[in-house]
Amino acid sequence: MGEIKQVGRRALLKGMAGVAIGGAGGGAGLAAVLADPKLARAAAAGLEDVALTLSDGTAVGAALALPEGASADTPVPSVVLIHEWWGLNDQIKAVAAEFAKQGYGALAIDLMGGAVATSPDQARVQMQAVDPETASETCTAWIDWMRGRDETTERLGTVGWCFGGGWSLNASIATPVQATVVYYGRVNKPASELAGLAGPVLGHFATQDRFIDKQMVGGFVDAMAEAGKALTVYWYEADHAFANPTGARYDEADAKLAWQRTSSFFAQNLKGAG
Repeated sequence: MGEIKQVGRRALLKGMAGVAIGGAGGGAGLAAVLADPKLARAAAAGLEDVALTLSDGTAVGAALALPEGASADTPVPSVVLIHEWWGLNDQIKAVAAEFAKQGYGALAIDLMGGAVATSPDQARVQMQAVDPETASETCTAWIDWMRGRDETTERLGTVGWCFGGGWSLNASIATPVQATVVYYGRVNKPASELAGLAGPVLGHFATQDRFIDKQMVGGFVDAMAEAGKALTVYWYEADHAFANPTGARYDEADAKLAWQRTSSFFAQNLKGAG
């Protein structure tokens, strides 16, 4: 039977005061980079645009960041990032750059054909236009592609936010990965589907979220237990999209805590470190 944990957001917050989300060395924290369009654009510019072709001939894109020193002689584990309903924007690419600083091959994939929304109405339309079968094949193809690189190992995790949070889980069901992180994404899956998961899942959810609410997450916890899969759920006294510094519902303390937990989760499951 897999282990199921649910933890309140205050458990570690006291010890996290003053901790920056970004990398060490005195540079700007990740939150500051994400909140500043110029800084996010500069971080995103350091990634490599890559592409592949699906079985029906559709070309799909992604943005790749590799840590310094990654090579066939010193391969690294990978993280595949899946964007919010806004599309693959500079913000998500900047997060990929941060994962590369942490020693991962980071691939921010695009499930919206290059479309990037600037308003909620645009975002809603392009999200509704996503074909689930194509998106699932896209996730699987990129995961296979990332693992097939000389600079990377077989160990790979997925992470996504909102729309991408749901697709982080979907991708991990479609093809085996070692770790899955869901930031307030749709998790209403039956145990029969969750049985396909190969690695543990970490979920970040908000008590004030009217979309991904306690009823949905509670059903997910029960279904994961029925499937015998390992799950850790953290609740934050915040609203949907609390980890996005560009939005009005951003919660700095909760975003920092969620990032620390995500980083530790990947380190443990992808690098074998505590």
